[in-house]
Amino acid sequence: MGEWIALNALDGEGSFDAWLARPTGQPTAAIIVIQEIFGVNPGIRDKVENWAAKGYLAIAPDMFWRFAPHYEADPDIKEELDHAMELRHQFDLGKAAKDVEVAIRHARALGAAKVGVVGFCAGGSVAYLAATRTDADACVGYYGRLIVEHLNEARAIARPLLLHFGLEDPSIPADIRGRMRDALVSHPRVTIHEYEGAGHGFAATGGKRRNEQAAALADARTEAFFREHLD
Repeated sequence: MGEWIALNALDGEGSFDAWLARPTGQPTAAIIVIQEIFGVNPGIRDKVENWAAKGYLAIAPDMFWRFAPHYEADPDIKEELDHAMELRHQFDLGKAAKDVEVAIRHARALGAAKVGVVGFCAGGSVAYLAATRTDADACVGYYGRLIVEHLNEARAIARPLLLHFGLEDPSIPADIRGRMRDALVSHPRVTIHEYEGAGHGFAATGGKRRNEQAAALADARTEAFFREHLD
């Protein structure tokens, strides 16, 4: 079972909490799990616990700590979805990437020789920035729309990056996916997968957004990717 821990932010900004789960035995690798706009909610904590069950040290930093610490929302409840959509405007991807760097350093201090990053929605875009701005050993982004605003950083990708997109995602229409694909598909360290019938949030652990077939395939690819590059 995981627990909340406190981490010190870079540049003396303060401290923030993160959900940490440890595997049985000493881990050799870690996974940093980056939340959607719905906080480190039960679905994200489940993902952390699942990675720990697979033998990884797993950490989910509270990405909203600067303006809504310990925020949690259920996207299947309209009022909570609407509130999260408003809060997201306060979310700074650049600062979030620095928080990921803190989590990576903490994982290494706990004995992880290699560290991977996986993020969802806004967290998927942060995972892309982790690939361009941190020393993470491998990164995975699920349906990160804001990647399109940072394609000029692709040249900085030094380690493997895996990206997942749903073909029925209204928030990432075909033209935006096309721009990302055109900019990244030829990069030797980038792999992109797209999923028929899958909308935004298709890999959520549960709820109305989940697409079981697409989620199972994407998650299997993610696990194989991390096994290849972290183990």
